[in-house]
This record gives sequence, structure tokens and C-alpha cells, in this order.
Amino acid sequence: MVRQRQRVRYYLLALLCAVLVFTVAYNFGMSTFEGRPQSFLHSLVMVFETFTTTGYGEDAPWTSPIMNLLVLGMQVSGVVLLLAALPVFIIPLIENRLAMTPPTAIDGVADHVIVCGDTQIGRSLVSEFVPREVEYVILESDRDSATELYEANYSVLHGDPESPETFHNANVADATAVITDAPDEIGASIVLAARESDDDVHVVSIVDDGELGEYQRYAGANQVLSPRHLLGKSLANRARSVSSENLSDIIDLHESFEIAELPLTRDSDFVGRTLADNRLGERTGVGVIGAWQRGAFVSPLPADAVLDEHTRLLVVGRPAQLERLEDVAQSAVRQQRREPIVLIGSGEVADTAAERLGAADVPIKTLDKADGPNVDVVGSPIDPTALRSVGIEEANTVVIALADDTKALYTALVVRNLNPNVEIIVGANDSDNVRKLYRAGADSVLALTRISGQLVASDVLREDAFRQSVSPVEVVRTSAPGLAGRTLADSRVRTATGATILAVQRDGEVITGIDPSFTPERDDEFIVLGTGMAIESFEEL
Repeated sequence: MVRQRQRVRYYLLALLCAVLVFTVAYNFGMSTFEGRPQSFLHSLVMVFETFTTTGYGEDAPWTSPIMNLLVLGMQVSGVVLLLAALPVFIIPLIENRLAMTPPTAIDGVADHVIVCGDTQIGRSLVSEFVPREVEYVILESDRDSATELYEANYSVLHGDPESPETFHNANVADATAVITDAPDEIGASIVLAARESDDDVHVVSIVDDGELGEYQRYAGANQVLSPRHLLGKSLANRARSVSSENLSDIIDLHESFEIAELPLTRDSDFVGRTLADNRLGERTGVGVIGAWQRGAFVSPLPADAVLDEHTRLLVVGRPAQLERLEDVAQSAVRQQRREPIVLIGSGEVADTAAERLGAADVPIKTLDKADGPNVDVVGSPIDPTALRSVGIEEANTVVIALADDTKALYTALVVRNLNPNVEIIVGANDSDNVRKLYRAGADSVLALTRISGQLVASDVLREDAFRQSVSPVEVVRTSAPGLAGRTLADSRVRTATGATILAVQRDGEVITGIDPSFTPERDDEFIVLGTGMAIESFEEL
């Protein structure tokens, strides 16, 4: 807009100068070379007639060569100035006329989610809503941003989210929820405006500083969420892996029975093909429990799911079967051992991850540049000596939770060099850095905006499917009398719950190799593996 105004000023100045110069020259030429003196005003009219191509009247023709050249120069200048006016005046005028104007009110929309502000988390929310056909509307106060969203086919409403009238125009009375992702002070004002417009609507406030969340509740927010807290929680859940040692604590198997992860490399034959096409069970005998794909755990993994170089399969089988899997996949199987998880970082993300891992009785060792009550080693995350001191060379898993993505990227490079086989899980603050972190050697990258979008959408829509993707994997012993007398195929256990039955204990005997034709008995005890949500679903079934 500023550049457009400058162009208009320059054009008008050039036009004024050209008119004055040609008027003076024409007036002088008519008197000196044509012997026809005239007023300055008449000469000015002739210049305008020439520039606008409307004619010359009684002054034509001219007898002197100099005057003919002068008139020719005026004609050329007039055409040039006319063409220059197109991008300065005409084209912008047409564009403004044709530009799509974002609405300031909506009608006939109900059960929609109102998202306040065009932010990365807001767009992540929309990306969760669209595939599930959830109606939404983005409130945007800036007209240019609202127009850009509208032209990109987003459902948008132009208005001030701090005004109750805007929420009234957004039909807040029939909305499912209001979500605000704004600076904390503005967020509180938006919550108050939403409450004034409709006191019953469910309001979710996303805050930068979790400690200030209480003030959002005072303003009327039903739920206050901190993206960094959510990211720390998700990193901890991702790092919690079931190990064969955990399984041994629950059941005494007659044969070695191990759980492992298979990280796929770019040159693996599995990459680019679906799970069904790879025929893992038929070729190797292992069972596929699920897979980590771009930081989200999917269980059961659909048969038509395409595997890529960022897929990490969670499998179960005997040592010989896992060896065959390595040969077929051309990737090294990673055994799940209960080694301490190395946590690198500080701040809310790292603190939340450490707290959640500690609550789950998962051993961790922490590295931070500043000393603290829960810091095991003080040092730089890119210092090889500090990393060796925290046990990076023996670690099975490392979680990197740094505030600076560039520092996290360099840390991943150093860690991968010190321990080529370690699993590296990184929290990314900016989703634009995810690809670079993968290239730096990270096995899983959880982006703050994507994870926040998933979990906020989960809470708003009350859908367990969202929470399932970031829930830790667990193994439990449980009874299931409701399954007695029916085959597992008839009960559709895996499809209905996402849980995997690893073994069944019946009359002191351990039965492994459970297939869909297996028929449970009432007194059977099941060894079940899956996410927390999947196990809850299994127990309900």
C-alpha cells in the first residue's frame, strides 16, 4: 500500500512537469517559429489535447520543422504517460473492484468452532477440522489478512474479536466452542467478549505463559492450554516405549518374546509400499503392533498405509523372526531396553517431559546448560564431553527439548555422531524446521503447532482418536470375560480397540501366536499391548 502511494506521487509529479515543460515550449514555439503568438492558457489546452489525443483544432498544421518535432515529442510523451497510468491507476482500480470482500457476518451456520486470529496453531486446528467436516470460522481483525484467507477459501469473518458484536455476527449462540490463540492480555479480552456475547459457549484459551492461565479462567475460559506444556507431554509419551523387560515382568514366557522398533531407511524395500504389500507377517512371522509416523503413533496400522523413511514400526516376535525382519527390511531392528532416557533442554517443555516421565517411573538423565535440582549434568547440549557424561553413548533414547530450533538441529547432529543407533526425539518450535531436523538425524520430530492443534481439537470435539495419536504405549495383564465363546475375528478386537493381544495365559499355560481364529475362554488372562486409550477400549469391550 505504501509503495502504491509512492508510485502515484511520482506519476503525478512527472505528469505535472511534462505538462509545464511542453506548455512553455509550445507557447514559445508558436510565437517564435510560427509567428502566431497566443496566450499561455491556450498553449496549455493544446498540450492537454495532445496528451489526451482529442485533437488540435485551429493550430494545425505547423509549417516549421521545429514545431512539428515538438508536437511529435508531445504525442510520444502523451502515449507513454497514458501507458504509465495503467499500472498506477487503472489496474489497481479494476483489482479493487474484483477483489473478494471477506464477510462481516455469517448466517445459517451452527455447531461450528470459532477460531480467533490467524495463527499457526489456528491453521493447524483448521487442518484437523476440515477432514472431519467440522464447521469453523476464523475471526480476523486485519482486513488484508482476512481478505487473503477468504481468497484462499478459508471460512473467515472480518471483525474485532475483542468486540461482543463480532461474536454475535459469528453466531456464537449456536457455536460448539470458541478458541483463542492470542497474546495473553488480548486473549483475556477476547474471552470476556465471547462471554458477554454468550455466557454458555465453551471457551478454550491458548496461553504463552502457563503461569498466567489462571487469569484466563478468571476471565471466563472453560479450559486453558499451554502449547509448550502439550509439547512436553507429547515428547514424554513418545519416549515411553514398551520394552521386552516390561513384558517379562508381567508374564513368564517359555520362549524369548521381544518387542522392537524398526526404523525404516530411505533405501529399504519397505519404503513407498503399503503395509499389506510388504506382507511382514507372512515373510518374517513378526506381528506389527503399530507405527510412529511423523511423531504420531497409529495402532492398528491400516493395511493400506504407505510406509516412508520416517516410519518406525513397533513389532513383536522371537529373535529369529526379528533377524529375518532385519534382512528383509534392510534396516536394523532396535531392541526396546529399559535404559535411562537422556533429556536435553530446559524450560516448560523439558520440565513437563521430565515430570511426566518421572511420574511413569521411567529412568531419565538430564543435561542442561544451567544447574538445577533435577539436572544431572551441567553443560552445553552441543559439547561432546557433556553428552558423554550424561550417558549419550549408552542411551537407547534421547529427547531434545530446546527453545532454539537451530541449536536443536546442531545437537541432533552431534548426538547422532556420538551414538549412531540412539533414537532421537526432538520438539520443534517452528513447523518450518521439521524437515531440517529430520535431515539432521532425528527419528521423530513433534512440532509445537501440530501437536497443539491435535490436542486442542481433541478436547474441543471430545474425540479420543486425537488423544490416541499421542498416548504412550503400554502392556498390561487383564481379564476379558466378555470375549468368551467368540473368535477374536468375530469380536473385531484389533479394529474396535486398537489393542494387540500378545499372549493368553490359560490354566498356567502361556499361549502365544494369537491369531483371529483364537477363541477365548471366560477365565483366560490376556497380555495386551496398546496405547492407554486402546487398552481402556479393550477393557470396555
